[in-house]
Amino acid sequence: MDKQTFIEKYYTDRFNTRSLKWDLVGKRFKDENLLPLWVADMDFKVSDAITQTLQARVEHGIYGYSFTDEAYFNTFNNWMTEHFGFNLKKDWIRYTTGIVQALHHFIHAFTKADDAILILTPVYYPFHDAVTDTGRKLVTLGLENEACQFGIDFESFEEAIITDQVKMYIHCSPHNPAGRVWREEEQQRLFEICEKYDVLIISDEIHQDFTFGGAKHIPSAMVANGRFRNRIVTANAASKSFNLAALTHAHIIIPDENLRKIYDDYANTVIKTELNIMGVLATEAAYKGGQAWLDTVKSIIEENYDCALNKLKKELPEVTVAPLQGTYLMFMDLNPILKGMSSREFMQKKCGVAIDYGEWFGSQYEGYIRINLATKFELVNQAIASIIREAKLLKN
Repeated sequence: MDKQTFIEKYYTDRFNTRSLKWDLVGKRFKDENLLPLWVADMDFKVSDAITQTLQARVEHGIYGYSFTDEAYFNTFNNWMTEHFGFNLKKDWIRYTTGIVQALHHFIHAFTKADDAILILTPVYYPFHDAVTDTGRKLVTLGLENEACQFGIDFESFEEAIITDQVKMYIHCSPHNPAGRVWREEEQQRLFEICEKYDVLIISDEIHQDFTFGGAKHIPSAMVANGRFRNRIVTANAASKSFNLAALTHAHIIIPDENLRKIYDDYANTVIKTELNIMGVLATEAAYKGGQAWLDTVKSIIEENYDCALNKLKKELPEVTVAPLQGTYLMFMDLNPILKGMSSREFMQKKCGVAIDYGEWFGSQYEGYIRINLATKFELVNQAIASIIREAKLLKN
């Protein structure tokens, strides 16, 4: 299906559908008239395979207690094996309602109060909250940043671990919002440092299916032929890839037997949530029949990014944009055009757009913004055009 036909079929108006992104923009940003390009979900209906599966369950009409079976595991394992070469074992898998919830569980299960936990900023803001809200010590290390080209300062990473006696490192792969897909050698060097100082690695890989420009996602547990599996816990889900966030179903992958026992001992005391049958069915249907849908969505996201980037390069070359290797989120530095104005005032008062602000991801990123590209081109173009227009007015 070509992109335009896809958009005509799957793009839909989300106003008055209890959409956090669209219907709560007024509450979050104090202006209900803003164009919402913030929350990381899509404005596209799910694939037909998912819809048909859920419709069949609705017609069945019963939503009682449920479970995952061998067929579900085989479908999930086939996806992971075919896309990433990661062949799973059934006893490695646990389930959770979402990645953020999982982070809180991991912190409680594997650390104690006041333990130091390291994150690389700018990074998804619930990472920050998960650490501080659980009474742990938050240690932040900024990624190397040269005109929005992000990398890792390995010497400072090791120094931070030593200085703060870090017990856990939360890895974001692909990285949100920097858009980096980490190369295997980068991850290996990070993990070798963690191994040296006995640091547990929690790897959030929810954006695993969004890679562009030849970048290849290497699951953390596959780095160096699985050398670091004894210290890695991975969380992923179909929710970003197939727009299923509200169906609250995600995977925890723990290859190491000792880590599984620690997690299970903790989970037995606090986690009594049953599986969401609709989330289970939707995930299985996505992995069975959603590939063509996902491929088209990725082509739309890539075109949205390329068009936006080209417009900015032509009209506002002083604005730098992170290369989109992974995720569907565009991260950019507006500081050269703000002329002392805050990014919030510029984006909301001048441009009329609701986005995620850089300082949410790290205090040193004031003036940066993150734009959600998983929508139709007209909306992304509207936002970029408004940025260009208002920046030129400020120049004059």
